[in-house]
Amino acid sequence: MANWVSTIATQINSRLQEWQLKRFFAVVLVGFLVLTTNINSGRNSEAVTRRLDQVVHQDDAQRPKTTGEWNQEARETEEVPGERAKRIAKESGEAIKQWGSLYPNTAQRSANELQENQR
Repeated sequence: MANWVSTIATQINSRLQEWQLKRFFAVVLVGFLVLTTNINSGRNSEAVTRRLDQVVHQDDAQRPKTTGEWNQEARETEEVPGERAKRIAKESGEAIKQWGSLYPNTAQRSANELQENQR
């Protein structure tokens, strides 16, 4: 009986080691593919960055939208905490107003879909 348990433990151990070895090779292969297939990343990333910037800034709100813009504003108002608080309050109000303007449209579309699905 002890010999049987020992044999099973040895088989389980060898399977686990084999599985970990396969997983290691899979990770190495995926890493190699990711690192070698992104040859034109410089040109593509610039185009993606420009397009993303256009999408982010398509509305006319004057509040910062990217981390860089937030950091720049924080540096500008670093010495004047009152001005910083005033800007934060104003920009938060703009963000809430913009978010609130999206809710009625979404609620109306959801209600219409619900009514159509119940028919």
